[in-house]
Amino acid sequence: MAWNEPGNNGKNNDPWKQGGRDQGPPDLDEVFRNFGKKLGGIFGGGKSTGGSSGGGASAALVLILIVAALVWAFSGFYTIKESERGVVLRFGQYHDEVGPGIHWKPTFIDNVLPVDVTSVRSLRSDGFMLTQDQNLVRVTFEIQYRVFNARLYKFSVVDADSSLHQATDAALRYVIGHSIMDDVLTRGREVVRQNTRQELEGIIEPYKMGIALVDVNFRDARPPEEVRDAFDDAIKAQEDQERFVQEAQAYAREIEPRARGQVNRVMQEADAYKQQIVLKAQGEVARFEKLLPEYLAAPKVTRDRMYIETMEQVYSNTSKVLVDVKNGNNIMYLPLDKMINQGSGSSTPSNSLPLIPSRSSTDSSSSSNRTDSSRSTTTRSGRG
Repeated sequence: MAWNEPGNNGKNNDPWKQGGRDQGPPDLDEVFRNFGKKLGGIFGGGKSTGGSSGGGASAALVLILIVAALVWAFSGFYTIKESERGVVLRFGQYHDEVGPGIHWKPTFIDNVLPVDVTSVRSLRSDGFMLTQDQNLVRVTFEIQYRVFNARLYKFSVVDADSSLHQATDAALRYVIGHSIMDDVLTRGREVVRQNTRQELEGIIEPYKMGIALVDVNFRDARPPEEVRDAFDDAIKAQEDQERFVQEAQAYAREIEPRARGQVNRVMQEADAYKQQIVLKAQGEVARFEKLLPEYLAAPKVTRDRMYIETMEQVYSNTSKVLVDVKNGNNIMYLPLDKMINQGSGSSTPSNSLPLIPSRSSTDSSSSSNRTDSSRSTTTRSGRG
């Protein structure tokens, strides 16, 4: 027979022991009341005389406290990233600094402030500034920095980023105020950048903000829009001036070595000519010193030899040949230069050689006399 069959047998088999079909589900208040009694017995309050209602309230309170304790415990876990450092505050006061990883803190007692100490941050400052020569320029400046000490960054000043921005403005305006406009706009930008960095480091050092400057960049510097065209022309003129100067220097570097080379070549040629003349003179002197004893020993033979050598030297430099026949009337002239030039062409017949026509005996004797006189003159000149 089934457990829910009507009758006494069915009642005996009822799992809720309610004794009838028309009974509903169990009362939840009764279930919680029984659970509270069990908890009260565990904590020593099961035999209190306050009644069942007082025991249920205490059990609910204990349950709430246990759940709250569990939530409080699990809420204390937190994670610090690899690029961060955690500043732990206990009751609002600095307590410790933790590194990357999973940590636990007592909630409502400790507070953790994560600080990024790896990333490079940037800050920009711009505005109109007055130069030393009473000109107005608009300057854009950018700095890059990072945090190296989380505690100093959080507690040395109220707001480290805002303080750094104000210090950048102060340093930049100081440097621009001590520079002329041409330097700010053109050739002095690097000097302005370096001076601004030095001035900024000097300003933030006493505050110990835990910040280190990575780089300082001079982004832009331009005049007001009303006079911008005039300044563009001035800048272009300065660029042209620098370009012309560079071209002139390049030309000078090209010409100067060439001129120095020519000077060295001329000096070397002069030295060589000097040495040649000196050596030639020394050779002539040595030749004369060797010839003098021979002349003293045989003057006539020496004079004849000197004459013959001199004539050989003179005649060796010409291509013309004079044939003087002794006791003859004809002097034959051989144009060897023309014969050499025409040798590659048509051959010249032997009978085409020009001959000086015969002259009268008077002319022949006079010519012979002139020849003898010229020989005597040459001989005398050679002997001298």
